[in-house]
Amino acid sequence: MGKPLFYEILEKPATSCIIGLCGVIWFYIQKKNIGYSHVGLSYETAIEGHYWRIITSAFSHISVIHLVFNMSALWSLGVVEQLGHLGLGVEYYLHYTLVLVVLSGLLVLAMYHLLIQRFKLEYFRRVTAVGYSCVVFGWMTILSVKQPSSKLDLFGFLSLPISFAPFESLIFTSIIVPQASFLGHLSGIVVGYAIAWGLIHGMSNYWALSLLGWVVLAFVLSLKRSGALELNFLEIESVTDPSLPAVRFLASGNGRTLQMSALPNGNVEIV
Repeated sequence: MGKPLFYEILEKPATSCIIGLCGVIWFYIQKKNIGYSHVGLSYETAIEGHYWRIITSAFSHISVIHLVFNMSALWSLGVVEQLGHLGLGVEYYLHYTLVLVVLSGLLVLAMYHLLIQRFKLEYFRRVTAVGYSCVVFGWMTILSVKQPSSKLDLFGFLSLPISFAPFESLIFTSIIVPQASFLGHLSGIVVGYAIAWGLIHGMSNYWALSLLGWVVLAFVLSLKRSGALELNFLEIESVTDPSLPAVRFLASGNGRTLQMSALPNGNVEIV
């Protein structure tokens, strides 16, 4: 008999928090009736400056089946947090989850750009990617290199050898779920191999926090510029309004005189 769920949560704190976050976001999306086009990542929205979608698309799920499949796989992959003796562990997991989210999203956009500009496949201009699958496939790939003897458990009863899991899952999801993002999953695999083989390495707390800071800044600024969210506190606008009377003090021999210019013709409303 396995360990109680409470102890497993304590052994996989980062994974548990991410699953909880994705669950809360899914519930919010359902409650507010938000469509995938509002949070998903596409080439068309990216060239319009909606870079924030790289983040929102990763943590958003539209259907409960999509959410359960991804979170079930992620829970199994959370074993990475327990492999500190192999140079992995909680910090490694958090550092490279951030890398996977950002780089897999950018790689998807690069693939779309190539297909659209080089091969004139306009279909990919509006293809919208949504879900945590890119990160899940990335961790499958990393674990297949770092711990090839592991197994990937899905739904508590389906077990796959981790060494073949990335490509098995890539083919399986493409056949069973035709609308699944093949390029999104493939981008996770590519970035996963780059991390596992050491092509992307050297992430420390300093670099992770620096990257997180830049991601947050880009996220907020792109939200502001794209008009997706009003963030008026980020700018200071001039209060000078030619439609309002000007007030100034004039020096005179007897002291100061308050002078107000005449109001222009028309109605003035104070809101």
